Amino acid sequence: MRKLNWKKIVAGTLSAVMLLSVTACGSSGTKSESASTEAGKKKLTKVTFCLDWTPNTNHTGIYAAKALGYYEDAGLDVEIVQPPENGAATMCASGQAQFAIEAQDTMAAALDSDNPLGITAVAGLIQHNTSGIISRKGDGITSPKGLEGKTYSTWESPIEQATLKTVMKDEGADFSKVKLIPNNITDEPAALKANQTDAIWVFYGWGGINAEVEGVDCDYWNFKDIDSVFDYYTPVMIANNDFLKNSPDEAKAFLAATKKGYQYAIDNPKKAADLLIAGDDTGSLKGSEDLVYKSQEWLSKQYVADADNWGVIDETRWNNFYKWLAENKLTTKDLTGKGFSNDYLPK
Repeated sequence: MRKLNWKKIVAGTLSAVMLLSVTACGSSGTKSESASTEAGKKKLTKVTFCLDWTPNTNHTGIYAAKALGYYEDAGLDVEIVQPPENGAATMCASGQAQFAIEAQDTMAAALDSDNPLGITAVAGLIQHNTSGIISRKGDGITSPKGLEGKTYSTWESPIEQATLKTVMKDEGADFSKVKLIPNNITDEPAALKANQTDAIWVFYGWGGINAEVEGVDCDYWNFKDIDSVFDYYTPVMIANNDFLKNSPDEAKAFLAATKKGYQYAIDNPKKAADLLIAGDDTGSLKGSEDLVYKSQEWLSKQYVADADNWGVIDETRWNNFYKWLAENKLTTKDLTGKGFSNDYLPK
């Protein structure tokens, strides 16, 4: 899974905020379009879904729902598209997509404005934050303190670096002793093996599993295990606010069908992985089938984890993270209670 360009995401988000302050948010595309199908002459509501990056196992339930006809059964004609240069949130807020994938941390820039983007997180794709720091086995980076004196590949995001500062401070360590270099890595295990860096922020379901597939011995720790405030939601499914207001039944139908897709991925990891690979029209998964299978097997246990249902967003955990952002002056506004809703999820 390629890395998110935090600078580009934030810049694109801020540009969209300024654009939407002088245009009607979601004016184009928030009204449902209809597409007729040959099967039974049934009219389907057209829905565009924008990914956050190239297809990967975070997205399996969406591809499964499409391939297995769950969306069509719900009266929907779903098109899955790649994000534009300025990000999925911008596309969703403008109404060019009704749904998209984002993350709670990068959403903060979209909400922290007098004219916030018109988006709402309506489901957590994975119940807990599965990201953390991976390093070469034996280098001593088995906890945040081990980062002192080591090289870390950074996206140069204020939230990213403040997170590292916090977990290091929790262990009495000094973030200023970490050597920061730009993160342009696409294969984390290979970069560690080649000594290009000492530590990288990864999502274990892809980067960590890839280390196993490539046979690179690594140490790893989760941010949420160090400090519970970092058990925020990443990734999340967002929706266009005007679409939610004007087409609530279609929004609920989409989420119900998506839930079925993720349940299929939970119950049938191998078959669901095959559907993801078959549905990938970017070619990015070609040659990585072993990684996809192993990643899918691991993530199948993370989609719901200890929650009552797929997609539900825990209000306390969501708010704790946004409160932390405000307390650390990473947002200009207190975003507590903003940006999410469980109202469209199936009960």
